[in-house]
Amino acid sequence: MSLKNEAVIRDFVKAWSRLNPEEIAGYFTEEGVYHNMPAGPVHGRERIRAFIAGFIKDWTATEWDLLTMVSSGDVVVAERLDRTRSKKGEVDLPCCGVFEMRNGKIAVWRDYFDLATYTRATS
Repeated sequence: MSLKNEAVIRDFVKAWSRLNPEEIAGYFTEEGVYHNMPAGPVHGRERIRAFIAGFIKDWTATEWDLLTMVSSGDVVVAERLDRTRSKKGEVDLPCCGVFEMRNGKIAVWRDYFDLATYTRATS
């Protein structure tokens, strides 16, 4: 199961480069949770879609490099370097995502990064 979950997360990471909130939210369970750690958690696929749409509205491009991925059962940890370009600037943001999977979908995603690094580049 771990390898299947890792494959889903690899596809999810690639999906971000298409900047399509509907596609990205489709990786979550209906009752999924996205906790972008500098903010509060977002519950439910539709709210996640809306949150992502607002978060990326000024982005012009993003490519996420997977640096390290480990998994055990239904948990996948993915260390990344998110290279994002926006109308306001560019940032290479080190991140670490912890994913709890259920039946091939993301049930919970907790993403850890330094908000100051992001806001300095995109403000």
